[in-house]
This record gives sequence, C-alpha cells and structure tokens, in this order.
Amino acid sequence: MIRKAVLLLTAVLFAGVIASCSPLEGDGRHMVPLSGAAKSRLSAMGSSPQAPMMVRIFKEEDTLEVWKQTSSGAYKLFKSYDICTWSGELGPKFYEGDRQAPEGFYTITPGLMNPNSNYYLAFNLGFPNKYDRSYGRTGSHLMVHGACSSAGCYAMEDEQIAEIYALARESFTGGNRSFEAQIFPFRMTPDNLARHQSSPHADFWNNLKEGYDFFEVASTPPSWDVCDGRYVFRQPSAAGATASMAGSCPAVVADQAIISAYMAKQSADAAAIQSATVRIANAQAAAASAEERRVAAQAEQAARGEALNTAVSGFFGTLFSPFGGQAQSQAAD
Repeated sequence: MIRKAVLLLTAVLFAGVIASCSPLEGDGRHMVPLSGAAKSRLSAMGSSPQAPMMVRIFKEEDTLEVWKQTSSGAYKLFKSYDICTWSGELGPKFYEGDRQAPEGFYTITPGLMNPNSNYYLAFNLGFPNKYDRSYGRTGSHLMVHGACSSAGCYAMEDEQIAEIYALARESFTGGNRSFEAQIFPFRMTPDNLARHQSSPHADFWNNLKEGYDFFEVASTPPSWDVCDGRYVFRQPSAAGATASMAGSCPAVVADQAIISAYMAKQSADAAAIQSATVRIANAQAAAASAEERRVAAQAEQAARGEALNTAVSGFFGTLFSPFGGQAQSQAAD
C-alpha cells in the first residue's frame, strides 16, 4: 500500500513538472501584471487599468493603438504599437485560406482571449462577425497574437502582446464585458481615401469611415450593427438620439451634438476628398507627361547617336577605301 502511494505521488509530481514545462499552459504568462510604467502612464492620463479600452488597427501604417477611457468619459490614446507583420493586402477577408487579415469592427469578449496560444498570447477577433456573415465570408482563428508570424492575423512582438493582453485582462477585471477592435486599411484621411477611390473596396472603406468619424468627433467608440449590408453606428445609451441617414438605414444614431459634428466632418472630408482626387489626378497626369517627355528625349538621343555612328563609319570607310583597294591590287601582283 505504501509503495502504491509513493508511486501515485511520484506520478502526480511528474505530471506537474511536465505541465509546468508546457509552452501552452501553466506558465502564467497571461497573468503577468502591468508594468509600473504602464500604470503610471494610465494614471497620468486620468485612466486606470480597470477602465474600458478600445483597439484600433491601421494596416498601411503597420500600427495598433490602444485607447483607454478617462475619468471624463472620453477616450485617450494610451499607446501606439508597431505591428510586426500582417498578411495579405489592403481590403477585407473573404474566405478561409485566402491569408487575408480582416478589416471591420469586432467585439472582443473574455471568451475570445487565448492565454494558451501557440503564438505566445492572443485574442481572437471573432471573425466572421455579423457583417462578414451577411456576405457569406468564411474564416477562423483570426487573431492578434505574438511571435511575429502571420497567416491572416496581426502579429506583434511578444513583449507588445504581453502588455496589450494585460491591458485587456485588467479591463475585464474592472467589470467591462467587451472591448472594440476597429480595423482599417489606413488612416481614414481625405488624402488616403482619394488615393484609393478607384479600388473595388472603396465603398466598403467609405462605410468604415462612418464609424471612424463617429469616434473622431465623439471620443468614445460607437456600438455597431448591420443594416442592408452596411455597418451602422450608434452612441451607446444616447438620450434623445437623432439619426444621420445613409439610404434606408441610419449611418449614425447619436445625440444632436455628435450628429452635428459628424455631419460637419463628413461634409468637410467629402470636399477635401474631391479636391485631393483632382490634385492626385493632375499630379499623375503631370508625371505621365514627364515620363513621355523623358522617353521621347531618350529615343531622340539614341537616334542621334545612331545617325552619328553611321556618318562616322561612312566617312572613314570612304577615306580609307582607295588605300585598301590599292593594297589588295599590289598583293595580287
């Protein structure tokens, strides 16, 4: 009996050692506390580890931002992180295996946090969301994770994802049921949108801009839904809300101050996009004209060089041909 007890205890201890060596569980990396520097930074901006948070991702700029709610209720930028790598190109994800990183609005809940990731730490974006499903898009395990390796994900350095994961964990500890991840192809500026107006994704990106603009003017992330195949955005718990309409669906539902600021930004950006589009078109036309002139000048220079070579060859051929003929005649004699 004693021997059996010793063997059982040995087996339990051995299993514990094996578990503690596993890279996937039991090492406590998901519980590493926020650094003192991060806590001080949060305090200085009027926030706390337990306050609500939001994530924004910009593909073209390779940037992930974490925003935190402050004591005033407004969100402020806590930190920008350089994305190590992401896969695919600008544009949404369409189907499983296209190796495309998604774009859109995603709600991250505690159940989407992955402390046992093969890629150090991770949180799942929840793709496909309601919008993606309305278009029949497929895909799974689309993450923000560590290890700097991507096949449809947004990959960070391990130190970065450790801090981002800790920020999310502490936000959930504070009683927040979710945080929003907003993913854009680029910063939604008039110049950037003008550069991409000919893209097949332009309408989709203009729809994303509605949510982007809401946050820019309200300093708080909107809740989102889907109507007639488009994202629609709403101020959470807006009293006396009004709507800015986009076709048969409201683009934004919020109080009048936010609606007024939103519509003013949309109008100003529309004019700026049109101006930027004309400026870009003129610049492209000027560049094309300059290239045509460069090619023509190059061709003209080549033609002159060829003509000169022909003339020189003819001159020396004529100059030395009698001597050549006389030498040949004497050699024959």
